[in-house]
Amino acid sequence: MKRILLTNDDGFDSSGLLALKDALKDIAQVMVVAPANEKSACGHGLTLTRPLSFVRLDDDFYKLEDGTPSDCVYLALNTLYQSSCKPDLVISGINLGSNMGEDITYSGTAAGAMEACIQGVPAIAISQLMPDKNRSKHFDFSLAKECIYEITELIFTKGFPLGERKFLNINIPHIKPKECKGYKITQMGYRIYADNAHLHRNPRGQEYYWLGLHPLEWEERSDMPHSYGSDFKATHEHYVSITPIKLDMTSYEDSSSLCEWIRL
Repeated sequence: MKRILLTNDDGFDSSGLLALKDALKDIAQVMVVAPANEKSACGHGLTLTRPLSFVRLDDDFYKLEDGTPSDCVYLALNTLYQSSCKPDLVISGINLGSNMGEDITYSGTAAGAMEACIQGVPAIAISQLMPDKNRSKHFDFSLAKECIYEITELIFTKGFPLGERKFLNINIPHIKPKECKGYKITQMGYRIYADNAHLHRNPRGQEYYWLGLHPLEWEERSDMPHSYGSDFKATHEHYVSITPIKLDMTSYEDSSSLCEWIRL
């Protein structure tokens, strides 16, 4: 039977993670290793300054005390799995909220998938657009569950579609399954950010800032091939967005001009 490792950045008790586990339980042996606490927007960080401990909650279900998604994947692959029987796939999610455009660079969900492909295991990051993650306990993940089942089954049948150090970033629109128009292969759009730092004072008069959430605004890229729209546009038009992401961030198109600039 195929083996899948699941992680996330919303914590081990997230409704999205539990929905993901439920969606895949019949087609693979599923292990969950997730952070003990929410680690949203933690990026691709590993914990190097303090020890980490697994807490076993159930068969093949662990939380990692104060660990990041990258910690979870790194430790799971190198301790819970034998070197000869690594999982066939790592899936990070289902994230409570989108991960599109430059948000991918902040995302702990994407980081879990990044760590997996660095370790040589095919990976997917999957996120669910939703208006209010505080109401996620009552959210219907049926479309996301259908999609991840179909895509996982396709991977197990035809093989993973990407090469080394690449992963699939999937975003599910906030619609009912019958309203979904299908899948679209997309590119990262340009996320528009604004100042959302809120100044407050504690009872002693000391100032502190609380970072809020930016509205989901974007613009299409001018350098985008005509046949590929952005991840934002696809979900806005009721498609499931699938974006191939690579870890190589080298700007190859600028290499020649940089050589001329530095006169090499």
